[in-house]
Amino acid sequence: MSQFHLVFRVHAIQRMFQRRISKEEVRLVVATGETIETYPTDKPFPSRLILGWSGLRPLHVVAADNASAQEAIIVTVYQPDIEEWESGFKRRKRR
Repeated sequence: MSQFHLVFRVHAIQRMFQRRISKEEVRLVVATGETIETYPTDKPFPSRLILGWSGLRPLHVVAADNASAQEAIIVTVYQPDIEEWESGFKRRKRR
C-alpha cells in the first residue's frame, strides 16, 4: 500500500495532535507496518489495523483503503495500551 496516497481524516489529525504522533510516523507505519486485523465490511471502504514502530514506540493506525482512487484514508492513530493488548501489540487481550 506504499503507493497509495494518504488522506488524513480530521479525527485522525486531532488524535495525532493529542497523542503527539507525527504524519511522518504514520507514513512510516503504513509503509512498513504489519496489518494485524482487517475489517472487510467497513463502509464506505474496507479498513485495517496496522501495527508499526516509531523507534521503540508501538503505533496502531486504522486505514480505510479506497483502491479505485489509490488512497489510504487514515481514520485514527494511537499508541496501544499494554493493558488491552498482549505483548507485541498484535492481539487484544481476552476479557
